[in-house]
Amino acid sequence: MIKSISINSNAIKQIYAFDENQKHKLSIDLTKINLSEHYSFDIEIVFEQPILEFRNHDYKWVKCDEDRIANQFCPKIIKLQNGQLVQSNIHFGIWEISKKRNNVLLWRFNPDFSQPITVYSGNSNRKVLESSKKNFDFPEHPALLFPKYLALEFSRSKYPFTAIACFTDHCDFDTAENLSLQRMFFKENRIKITKGFFLNHFSKRADNASFQNDKEELLKWENDGHELCYHSLSQSIKNEAGSFEDFAAFVPPLKDIKVWIDHGYQPYNFSLLKQNRLSDKEFEKTLSDKNINTLWNYIDSGTSTSGVINQLNSRHFTLGGFLKGNKNLDFVKKIQMMIKNIVFHYYNDEDMIIKYKSVAGNFKKIVFQKKIKFVLPFLKNSFDLGLSIFSILLSWNTSKNKPYKLAKYSPIVFKHKIAEKEFYIFQTLEMLDFQKSLSKNNLETLINEKGIFIAHTYFSVPMEYHKGRLFSDPKTIDIKVSDNFKFLGEKIRNKEIWNPTLTELIEYWKNFETIVLNIDQNGDLFAEMNSILDMRKLN
Repeated sequence: MIKSISINSNAIKQIYAFDENQKHKLSIDLTKINLSEHYSFDIEIVFEQPILEFRNHDYKWVKCDEDRIANQFCPKIIKLQNGQLVQSNIHFGIWEISKKRNNVLLWRFNPDFSQPITVYSGNSNRKVLESSKKNFDFPEHPALLFPKYLALEFSRSKYPFTAIACFTDHCDFDTAENLSLQRMFFKENRIKITKGFFLNHFSKRADNASFQNDKEELLKWENDGHELCYHSLSQSIKNEAGSFEDFAAFVPPLKDIKVWIDHGYQPYNFSLLKQNRLSDKEFEKTLSDKNINTLWNYIDSGTSTSGVINQLNSRHFTLGGFLKGNKNLDFVKKIQMMIKNIVFHYYNDEDMIIKYKSVAGNFKKIVFQKKIKFVLPFLKNSFDLGLSIFSILLSWNTSKNKPYKLAKYSPIVFKHKIAEKEFYIFQTLEMLDFQKSLSKNNLETLINEKGIFIAHTYFSVPMEYHKGRLFSDPKTIDIKVSDNFKFLGEKIRNKEIWNPTLTELIEYWKNFETIVLNIDQNGDLFAEMNSILDMRKLN
């Protein structure tokens, strides 16, 4: 059934032969590898026959006529050509199958871009993407199980095998007035969100909301069932000494605030940890002492639009998908948005992003300020960007369907070790246009795919160029957006979509870490310990 198994971790390679006496289970011994020295490793399993079917993220069988990937929260179940089911004993890692090698299963642990962290460094805050640091603390050695009849799969949602909609909101434009309007709107539609807030009123805008000034209103959010989370500590940035003093000394206003979302370039941000004066251990202790265990990785899988909604489906996060979702835009706007997606999501290369920002800035200086000295750098960077964009056009039939590199492995929630302790990290879907993002078609797609999004939103954004925003004017909810949220609320009440806060989602998903499946002598699968996750059998 199996030709060989190899474990690859940097320069280490170990070969395992399949023991024919192990009829229903093949355990993979990791004891000879010091996993603490490696941030990632792969297990390659070569079968004697092709993999015929793959259990997809939507809990459906699909053919292996294209590359297939299953992340930690998706079923790890395949079917060989002879009908034999193969399943993992634990949910850790990623299963990957290439259509070019359809008899090979890669069981990957933290490959590049599967669990990315944003790191800003240097005086210019240059962005680098790093892989998360892992403990690789498995409840049992990875194993392949060969059930005789039925496999087992587990639900990601509290409502068995349904979609999930989770909102995390950035409070950059919150005021006392629009906070109250937002809260009443969500209460009317019975929708819960993870609501960011600024603890201190230190802002360039006098009416900017904060816990310091608007405690009474923010406590009403908690009473309504929403989750409050830190969006750093203030809207504006103090000097470095004052910022670090605030970070060390702040007192949590409530005991159960667990989520921290970086805001801007606050010097104590998680994404700036490598260049600030706090050691990893000091930063970790401050977070732990304040009861914070969940951080944003400062990354969006992409930007939601028509047909782009499910973070588990990498097909949503392609240039072709984005173009299709914005086909109703005028030509110039469509080109602008496509170029931005190519730079920020398809390539996601820091040098290219810097050139893109330089081109945009220099264009304004030349056109509006008549500064001729910026013409040469404008032309040079425009030429460099043009070459990269033109290369995509030349290979459009291939490029348009290639998933963005930070969406390929569908990172959503994962663990990262800062010093000694692990924290939960989450990745988001940028959601600005609620008319398109939460349209009935998109929500039906989410439901049909049993998908999930963790939205990165600005519910109170007032700028008119933000099409499809929540507020059509400072006191009025947009009618089309209101209809979409009403429809979403109905789906939530009908239990077709689960709407947890971020911490509720993570607390539920923790149960995937403790799943251990085993198999008896008759070839029947069973769970070694009870789990609150809904489970069902399939053949």
